[in-house]
Amino acid sequence: MLIVSLSPTQVPWLNSYLIVLCWYYYFLFLKLYSISILFKGQKKVFLLSFSDFEPLVESLKAVWHGHKLDFLKAAHLGRGAPNTEVVHLEDQRCSRILDYAKDKRPLILNFGSCT
Repeated sequence: MLIVSLSPTQVPWLNSYLIVLCWYYYFLFLKLYSISILFKGQKKVFLLSFSDFEPLVESLKAVWHGHKLDFLKAAHLGRGAPNTEVVHLEDQRCSRILDYAKDKRPLILNFGSCT
């Protein structure tokens, strides 16, 4: 038997996954409990429709989309920086970011806005 101990700092998506999972079980428990009280002494009928689960499905889609974007991004914490292209505004020529690096000096980039 293998037991793995994970914390939200080690796995960033774990916290949001657990919140959605707890919300799902809480919602399902309340819905089933209210149905069992409603039909106590009668034949139990499962009365859940898609409209009951629609908020859950939409929130799971949003969480999945966020994790997919995090997985597909080019820059990751602890790894090397991507050497992306930059375009000069004057003559529209392309060059790479690391072309501006000098020996034994850190390359500092400042992406600002004029607004």
